[in-house]
Amino acid sequence: MARLVAPRSREALERRTAGGFERRFGRSAEFVVSAPGRANLIGEHTDYNNGLVLPFAIQRRTAIAAAPRADRTVRVASALAEGDVTIDLDRPIHRSLPRWGDYVRGVLAEWIAAVGPLQRGFDAWIDSDVPVGAGLSSSAALEVATANLLESSEGTAIAPEAKAGLCCRAEHRYAGVPCGIMDQMASVLSDGTPLLIDCRDLGWRPVAIPAGQVQIVVVDSCLSHDLGQGEFARRVAECREAARLLDVASLREASREAVLGLSSRLRARALHVLDENARVLAAVNAIQTNDWLLLGAILDAGHASLRDLYEVSRPEMDALVASLRLAGALGARMTGGGFGGCAVALFPAQIDVGEALVAAAI
Repeated sequence: MARLVAPRSREALERRTAGGFERRFGRSAEFVVSAPGRANLIGEHTDYNNGLVLPFAIQRRTAIAAAPRADRTVRVASALAEGDVTIDLDRPIHRSLPRWGDYVRGVLAEWIAAVGPLQRGFDAWIDSDVPVGAGLSSSAALEVATANLLESSEGTAIAPEAKAGLCCRAEHRYAGVPCGIMDQMASVLSDGTPLLIDCRDLGWRPVAIPAGQVQIVVVDSCLSHDLGQGEFARRVAECREAARLLDVASLREASREAVLGLSSRLRARALHVLDENARVLAAVNAIQTNDWLLLGAILDAGHASLRDLYEVSRPEMDALVASLRLAGALGARMTGGGFGGCAVALFPAQIDVGEALVAAAI
């Protein structure tokens, strides 16, 4: 049964995380930081092709409570997963068990490489209300929260784009997911307002949706996915192969005429990327002109492309999107890497979405 991803209280999560730290380590936390997950309005699978995206932070976060240690050891535990992570700051940091700790290890290693050695160790406790495996970037939320903790504990602030890049490299090198930078940029920069991000030069700007006209709703299909199991990496490889055959740095630079000469599979992947970049710009224009019917149609077209050209949907996700439209959404599509996760839908402001979802048996 699908469920609405309703907002949660940041303050309540951070209080809970501080309490968890005290119970786990027997002392009070000195720092409590957090970072949000994200959903993507439009612009899917374009970020690792140097394309355009329009994500927004959701009101679900990952929090970390921490306090310094007298030695050079980092100890991390989580309310969400078993196994403690122990890191010796005087030794090289490698991937290890438990696997969830690789996100933390990766951020620490990339921070040390980019910023410099950490001054001291710390104990940390992690908690989160971002659904795991739902395509809402729980991994980016953990990475950015870890970077936020390092900024606080080290007393060193870094530029937002640099922080996002550091966290993205951590996911590549330690979690083994060849993602683009959209998730980390959204977690670092968005306050809930959609951001138009150019993943080629990391330029960005907010694209505010006027209050009282429409509402963006995120619905969890409860079909978990795992981007580390091969299909995501396969799509990345297919796009890189298409760019290589077209002799361009990325599909952002490809022309439609050239793409039409590719084999059927690579042509479909590349056409999705080209059309999705155009849909992002069209969505921005629709928001700025308050054309909500057009924005809904753009979401619908994006889902069709992900289903038919990029082949990352599944029948259950297609059925959820169709149900959201029947419930009164102006448009809907899957969001995230695919094969499960969440859908994002655009509803008129006057609709009680909870009641509409119940009436549509979603």
